[in-house]
Amino acid sequence: MALTKLERRQRIKLRIRKKISGNTTTPRMCIFRSNRQISVQIIDDINKITLVSTSSLSKEIAESKGVNKIQQASLVGKAIAQKAIEKGISSVVFDRNGFLYHGRVKSLADSAREAGLKF
Repeated sequence: MALTKLERRQRIKLRIRKKISGNTTTPRMCIFRSNRQISVQIIDDINKITLVSTSSLSKEIAESKGVNKIQQASLVGKAIAQKAIEKGISSVVFDRNGFLYHGRVKSLADSAREAGLKF
């Protein structure tokens, strides 16, 4: 029987998470993409805490009018990079969370790199 989209993404996600884990020196940057919004967290998996998070629902990004979803993801990437650098995080491990690396996920990753995060 064929897998549904959600089951397929869950399998990919588990395959990725077996190899990727964040620690205190290089936390994990995890992305979640829904149909309308995108959010990202920087997580320390050893201490099980979220260090920094932002999403397209945050006030400064939600107020920007006339932007499409790819541009919105780019704004989220810049915002997470700025918050991470303020907290003293310069290097992260990228977790695409089972989503394909194109479109909004790629836009977010590229803008975070341009803003100063290393991964």
